[in-house]
Amino acid sequence: MTATGEEHVTARGGPWWWARRRSAVFDASLAVVAALECALEGIPFARDAGIPVPAGVVFGLLAGSVLLVRRRWPIAVVLVSIAITPAEMGFLMGVVGLYTLAAAELPRRIIGSLAGMSLVGTLIVTFVKTRQDMSRGDLDIGDWFVPFAAITMSLGFTAPPVLLGLYVGARRRLMESLRERADSLERELQLLAERAEERAEWARGEERTRIAREMHDVVAHRVSLMVVHAAALQAVARKDPEKAVRNAALVGDMGRQALTELREMLGVLRSGAGERREPAASVPLAAVGVAAAAAASRAADDEGPCLAELEELVGQSAAAGMVVALSVEGDVRSYAPLVEQTAYRVVQEALTNVHKHAAGAKTYVRVAHRVSEIAMQVENEPPEEAASSAGLPSGGNGLVGMRERVLALGGVFVSGPTDAGGFRVSAVIPAS
Repeated sequence: MTATGEEHVTARGGPWWWARRRSAVFDASLAVVAALECALEGIPFARDAGIPVPAGVVFGLLAGSVLLVRRRWPIAVVLVSIAITPAEMGFLMGVVGLYTLAAAELPRRIIGSLAGMSLVGTLIVTFVKTRQDMSRGDLDIGDWFVPFAAITMSLGFTAPPVLLGLYVGARRRLMESLRERADSLERELQLLAERAEERAEWARGEERTRIAREMHDVVAHRVSLMVVHAAALQAVARKDPEKAVRNAALVGDMGRQALTELREMLGVLRSGAGERREPAASVPLAAVGVAAAAAASRAADDEGPCLAELEELVGQSAAAGMVVALSVEGDVRSYAPLVEQTAYRVVQEALTNVHKHAAGAKTYVRVAHRVSEIAMQVENEPPEEAASSAGLPSGGNGLVGMRERVLALGGVFVSGPTDAGGFRVSAVIPAS
């Protein structure tokens, strides 16, 4: 809350124990009326008691003015009204005091005790007063009227304000409870909104990571082979024209395959954006991830990469000048599309890393089909010192992407240098 708001609230607050000025004015008005009533009733009381009339008036004014503190000390107001009941004064103070007492947040035993005392006091005073009037001949009714009048007056004087006060107090407490629950709910909703924003931010980060991984898997391998073939083409262009022609054809094939996969990715993205009819700048990041996954993995498409294409993948690396050997162990069988695609991507990225960091090194690709899992390993020997490098850039995301893919399927991924100076990439993926 701002300082301006605090000053505004303070200015509207009432004096002393009153929350609002209106409440203070209302209580002061009630106290004035009660004081005047008690002052008027103090005149006959002074005559009956044999004391000076001014003393009875002053006594009534003091007794009635106690109603001013009804919100702060309701018990005191009720006790004063009970005390002046024999003087036959304080009707308004008694009614308002009982109402305030019942509406206050006090134990029910205190409210019941004071209400009972007021009931008994009114009952006795009414009984005595009515009997005196009948004895003086002011009332010519049967004896049954005395208890009837006493009970009726005492109940009518006590029960309505007590019941009304209990109702108002219960309703006030209910409203306060509902208000507290509403405030608590608002705070919880605010916390949930903050957590939802945090989860959305985390999801956006995850989508960015997944998009980067998918883009890397789709393009990096083919572009790397294109660079390798281009370097070889430059080296043999004049010495061996036929080999240069073959390398040029391979470069063209690689380029066309890379363009095809990029078109598929962009096509999925554009179709998703067209269905939503949203501007290109507001395409959800999740749509990009779906597009990248659809183009890179193509899990629901038969054209997606699978283990049956490993020989072709190894052949492409061999055509680029790599000395590579493929060995397959166990009974070859089909796996879930996502398992086969992940295994294919692991081998593909490992061969790409050999092209980047160990050009000319002899490489071994091993695939083992086991009962409940499939294992793959790509290991290269140390590169020859005289081997030429194609100058391929490295973003450092290849091994990270392979690890994320394998771990997402509940597998195990290990990579690192060998004792002989080469590098080994191993992965084990559950079959289901």
